[in-house]
Amino acid sequence: MVEKSWVLIVLVVFIMHGDESLASDPDPIQDFCIPNPKFGAIKTAHLSILPCKNSSEATTDDFVFSGLKSSGNFTDTGLASFPVNPTIFPGINTLGISFVRADLKVGGINPPHFHPRATEIAYVVQGSVYSGFVDSNNRVFSRVIEQGEVMVFPKGLLHFQMNVGEKPATIFACLNSQNPGLQKIPSAIFGSGINEELLEKAFGLNHKQIGTMRRRFDPKTVN
Repeated sequence: MVEKSWVLIVLVVFIMHGDESLASDPDPIQDFCIPNPKFGAIKTAHLSILPCKNSSEATTDDFVFSGLKSSGNFTDTGLASFPVNPTIFPGINTLGISFVRADLKVGGINPPHFHPRATEIAYVVQGSVYSGFVDSNNRVFSRVIEQGEVMVFPKGLLHFQMNVGEKPATIFACLNSQNPGLQKIPSAIFGSGINEELLEKAFGLNHKQIGTMRRRFDPKTVN
């Protein structure tokens, strides 16, 4: 219990007391902003601004979320992720944070991806997870993270995870943006419609191989 409490304190300090000049989201101009369901969202370049309801109408339930007690649905890579943002947890609206629960089957992977607008800090609740990221010099920083350990993935850098233990793994991660963005590398390359000739030249693959990869990572069929 002491160890878990320490980790939660670290997460809070990381999110709430980081260098404000580097924050992904603008500073809030009020204590909190519980979205008013009567009004639609206002779209900006990176955020959907949700108009606030009167603070006197806020309740304790607005600041409590109970949806992470069990895993989500697993994909064919052995990953089940449950991202939480202000749309489903009103209490974090305008606070510049979001979080996710990720579960990995034995041998399951969280494929290489990155978040363009957020740094991520991941805490292993249970299991043994090979985790790492690649910096802009193509240097890999990776190791097996055990239960109770934390790893940080800098904003915008490619990172990945794989369950290398003998039992399922669970990870709880926080991101310092309520809209961190998610770019999955395989889907971005082969499922986005990039010119086929370019892909053949870039990866040394032939027409048939490119077609196979495109069918595999078509966004209409990939979770």
